[in-house]
Parts: sequence; C-alpha cells; structure tokens
Amino acid sequence: MNKLQANLCLICVTLLWSTEVIIFACIPDSVSPFATTSITGLIGAVLLFLCFFKRIKAEIKKGGKKLLLRTLLLSVLNCSYNILYQYGLDFFDVSTGAFTLSMTVVILPVILLMVKKSVGKKTWISALLVLVGIAFSYIGKIDSVNLYGFLTLVGGCVIRAVYIIKLNDYAKEHDPVTLSALISLIVGVISYAIWFIFQPATFGAIEWNSQVIASLFIYAYFIVAFAQTLNIFAQRRATAASATIIYSLEIIFSLIWGITMPADLVDPVTPNVYMMIGAAFIILGNLAEIVDFSRVKAIGKGREQLG
Repeated sequence: MNKLQANLCLICVTLLWSTEVIIFACIPDSVSPFATTSITGLIGAVLLFLCFFKRIKAEIKKGGKKLLLRTLLLSVLNCSYNILYQYGLDFFDVSTGAFTLSMTVVILPVILLMVKKSVGKKTWISALLVLVGIAFSYIGKIDSVNLYGFLTLVGGCVIRAVYIIKLNDYAKEHDPVTLSALISLIVGVISYAIWFIFQPATFGAIEWNSQVIASLFIYAYFIVAFAQTLNIFAQRRATAASATIIYSLEIIFSLIWGITMPADLVDPVTPNVYMMIGAAFIILGNLAEIVDFSRVKAIGKGREQLG
C-alpha cells in the first residue's frame, strides 16, 4: 500500500464513520451509548477473532506484554474521548458540534511539536485552512455556545489527538488485525463496566426487536470490525497529521446526510452561507494535504516540453 492508497482508504473509513448518525437513528434513545459501544465492540471483536484467530494468536505471542499494554492504552484513550464527545455534543447543534470535533486537526500538530516530532509545512497549511472552516461555522453562534460543552469537546479532541499519534506509531510495529481485535474487545469490556454501573440490568434493560439487533450488527461489522481495521492498515503508510486532516471530511459527509436524508433517519441540517464556506475551507485543507502539488507541477512541465 502506497501513500495515495492509504489516503484513499482513510477517505473510505471517514465515509463509513459518517454513517454512524444514520445507524444511531435506528437505535432507540433508551439504549445507553455505553450499551451500544459495549455490544458493538464485543461483536466486532468476536467477528475478528473468528476470522483471524491463528493470526491474532501468533501476534499476541510475538508481541507479548508490550502489545497488550499498548492496546490497553489505546482502548482507554478511545473510551475517554468518546465519553467526552457524547456529553459535549449535547450542548451543540448538529452542524456546529461536527465542526468543533475537527479541532483535533489543529491540536494534533501542536502535540507533535511538544513531543519533538517534525510537522511539514503542508500539514500546517492544511490545519490552518480547516481551522478557518471551523471559525466560519461559529459565525452568528458564538453567544449561544456553552463554555462547558466547548471545553468538554476540546478535551475530547486533545485525547483523540494523542490516540491517533499512538495508534499511528503502534500500527507500524504490530499487526493491524490484532490491534483492531484487541481494541474492540477491551473497549467493549470497559464500556460494559460503565454500562453496568449506570444500568445494572444491562442487556435486560434493552427492548429488543429486529431493528435494534440489525442496527447493532451493522454497526459492529462496518464501523467496528471493518472500518477500524482498514483505518489501522492505512495508518501504517500515512502520518498521524495527514490522517487527522482526512478525518475532518467526516463533517462534509455528515452535512450531506443531514441535508439530503429524511428527518426520521438523521437530524435535519439547514445549510447557511457560513456553513458552506466552512465546508469549502475544510475541503481545501484536505486537498492541500492529499494532492502532491510538486508532482502535478512536474507533470505539467513535462507536457509543456513534449508540446
């Protein structure tokens, strides 16, 4: 897998992640977010272990305690930022909340500098363009933004930035399938423990029907098992910064679903000029990161010489 293929895989992963809002709409509000995370994480882990048991067993034997501790760290970080996101998003409308989550794009390069890792000029340009896009989404809404909710989301973005950096490092050393299976398993167990604390009846508290079961299995397969594993494979060739910038495209996909899908599937989004300008800057930020302009320029010069 080369860098371009890795970026295309990350775009596919981001597209799949954006469909979460549609799947969640099919799951009743009475089902706790911790229940959804626990059940889908455990189902995803079971699917991966059933399909790749020998491969996972061999990698665990090879990686030993080091691999297990790393996946435990990733799982704790994963649960932490998801919890902060769940609570923080309650203070935002759909569009502003989605744009705010992209603060990770700006925070991650700063953390990389703090740990003395280099950040390319192109990445800073991309991060700046995405930041401008976020700023436009706030025009006319500053007074209505809850400070507690904003700080909660920013805290989640900081933790997610650390998660992406660590995942990017570990993906280059360990088997992606094994990392994905162990993360799914541990996240499922941690979420179940939190679910049990808040709702001791756990599985007995869910009103089971075909729609709930189908939604949970679809989420477990496409979002947990497939998208997460593909993401880790792509991380082997991508940088943490470029991956984060591509993740910001989830906003664009989510806006498309909010504008085009029926209201009974997703919370409807009414586009305004500031939102569209913000989305345009985010797309520009991604183009600045993904497109190799030096190569495009070289190809152009080559054609001129041939002409």
